[in-house]
Amino acid sequence: MIRFPFSNRQGRPRKAHAARDPRALSLPVFALAGVLALGAGLRDRLDDWVARTQLPLLEVPVGTEVLARDGALLRAFQVADGRWRLAPGPVDPLLIAMLTTWEDRRFAEHNGVDPVALLRAARQSLRHGRVVSGASTLTMQVARLLEEGPTGEWQGKIRQMRLALALERNLSKDEILDLYLRLAPYGANVEGVRAASLLWFGKEAHRLTPAEAALLVALPQSPERRRPDRHPQAAKTARDRVLARAAEAGLISEADARAAMAEPVPTRRRAFPAVAPLLADRLARSHPGATRIGTTIDLRLQRRAESLIERASKAQGHRVSAALVLADHRNGEILAEVGAAEWAAGPSSGFIDMTQAVRSPGSTLKPFVYGLAFDDGIAHPETLIEDRPTAFGHWQPQNFDNKFRGTVSMRQALIWSLNIPVVKLAEVTGPTRIAQTLARGGINLRLSGGAAPGLAVTLGGAGVTLEELANGYAALARGGTGITLSPLPGGAEPRETAMFGPVAAWQVGHIMAQALPRPAVLRDGSRGKPAPPTATATRSRWVITAAMSWRSGWGGRTARPSPALSGAISQRRFCSMFSTSCPISRCRRRRPKR
Repeated sequence: MIRFPFSNRQGRPRKAHAARDPRALSLPVFALAGVLALGAGLRDRLDDWVARTQLPLLEVPVGTEVLARDGALLRAFQVADGRWRLAPGPVDPLLIAMLTTWEDRRFAEHNGVDPVALLRAARQSLRHGRVVSGASTLTMQVARLLEEGPTGEWQGKIRQMRLALALERNLSKDEILDLYLRLAPYGANVEGVRAASLLWFGKEAHRLTPAEAALLVALPQSPERRRPDRHPQAAKTARDRVLARAAEAGLISEADARAAMAEPVPTRRRAFPAVAPLLADRLARSHPGATRIGTTIDLRLQRRAESLIERASKAQGHRVSAALVLADHRNGEILAEVGAAEWAAGPSSGFIDMTQAVRSPGSTLKPFVYGLAFDDGIAHPETLIEDRPTAFGHWQPQNFDNKFRGTVSMRQALIWSLNIPVVKLAEVTGPTRIAQTLARGGINLRLSGGAAPGLAVTLGGAGVTLEELANGYAALARGGTGITLSPLPGGAEPRETAMFGPVAAWQVGHIMAQALPRPAVLRDGSRGKPAPPTATATRSRWVITAAMSWRSGWGGRTARPSPALSGAISQRRFCSMFSTSCPISRCRRRRPKR
C-alpha cells in the first residue's frame, strides 16, 4: 500500500505535529546535494576536457597586398598553397548583420555551442526522419575551417564542438568573426569575404549592396554547387533566401529585398587587381612575410602612365616594349612606375621589369658631363668649341646625321646633342671623374669585364638602369644634390655628396629647358625631320622629361632597329598625359646665388 504523508490509514487527515522529524528532511537535502555534486563534477570534467583541447594554428596566412598611397589595392598575391586569401579589412556592417542573422542569431550570447539550436535540430530530425537544419554556430564553422574537417560525421561534430568551446575561451567574438571572414570558402581556390568580393564584384567588401552582401553570405554553405558562373540559378535562389530572412529580421525593408532579388547574380569571375604589377612583384619579393606594403604610387597617375606606355608601344608594333618612372624630385617619391608595355608573356617580354634592366644610356649622360665641366670652370654655356671630325686614339665618333656644325657654343652643343664636343670635355675632365660624379647621383655604370671607364661612356658605352637615370636627373633638378628615389613611404634618402654645385646644375637645367621636344610621329604615320638620337644604338631609346616638381624617365627597347622610336613619345605629349598644369619643356627656375 502506498502511504501518503497527508493522510492516515483510514484516509482521515493527520493532525499537524508541532515539530517534524529531522530525519524526514535529510533525504531531499542529501539528494539535492548529490545532484549538485554530480553537476559540479560533470562541469569540472567538461572544463578539464575543454582546457585540454589542442588548438590548431590560429595565425591564418593571408596573401601579400601592395597598396597605393591612398590605400587602394594595386596588386594582391596568393598564399603559398595557391589560394586567394586576403585580410578582411573593413567589411560592410550589413554583411555582418546578414551573416549572424542567417547563420548564428545567438552568436553574441553562446559560448561556442548553442543549446537552443541543438534542441531545435534534434526535434526536427526526429519529426522528419532526416536532417532538416544544422546546429553549427559560426564558432563551430571556424573550428571546422581551421582543421579542414568533415561536415557530416558525428565524430567531426564532437571535435568541432570541443574546439569551438576552446576557441571561445581563448579568443574574443571579433577575433572569431575575423577568422570566419578570412576562411569562408567561395569555391575553387578562393577563400574569405574580401577575395570573394574582388572576384565576383570587382570591388572591396566595405561597401556592398544588399544583393551583393546576401550572395557572399549564401555561397559558403555550398560553394561549388552555388558558384554563380556555373550554377547561377542555384546561387540566386540561395541569395534570395538570405534576403528574405534579412527582411523578416528588419535589416532591410521589403521593398529593398524585392529590388535586390530582381538583380542578376554575376556570371563571370573578375581578375584580381594588377596595377603596377612588376613593381608590386619586386616589393613583395623584397619584403617576405609582409601582409601589406604601402607605396607612394598615385593610382590615377599610374593608370594613365600604363595607358600611355601601352599605346605608344602598340603604335610601334608588338615587338616593342617600354618602361617609365615618374617621381617627385623634391621628396624622392616615385608616383608611377611602368616596368613593361604589356604585362604578359610574348614578343614584348612583358614579364621583364625594364626599370631595373641594364641598358645603354645613350646620350642621356651628356648633361652630367657638361655640369662637371661647368663646375670645374673648364667651360661656360657660351664657351665656343669645335664640332669637327676628331680622332680619340683609334676611335672617331660621329654625330647622328654624320654632319658637323663647326664652331658652336656649349649651349648649342648640348641642345643639339652633338657627340664630338662632349667627348672633348670628357677627355679634359677625365672618364674616371665622370663615373664618380654619376655614382654620387645614383647612376652606377656597368662596364664590360670590369674595365675602367673610357671616353665612350659619354655616348652610352656602359650600362645603367632607368631607375638610376631618374635618380641622376632628380639630382640635377635639386641643384646637384642627389636623392635616392623610392616607391616606399619614407624610403627616399638624400645623398650626402653633391654631383656638382648648384650654379652648374642651374646652367645645365636652363640649357635643357631651351631644347625643343623631338618631333612626334604623326597620326598618319608621317614624320618630321629625323632628330638626333638618345642612344648610340637604335634598339634603346630614352626620354627624360623635367618639370618643376616632377622628374620622369621613359625607356624603350626593340627587338629590331627602329629609328622612329625616339619620336614615339614627344616630351610635350608625355607631360600633357598627366596634368594640364605640368610644365613642359620650358621649365624656368631661379638662378642660384653664387
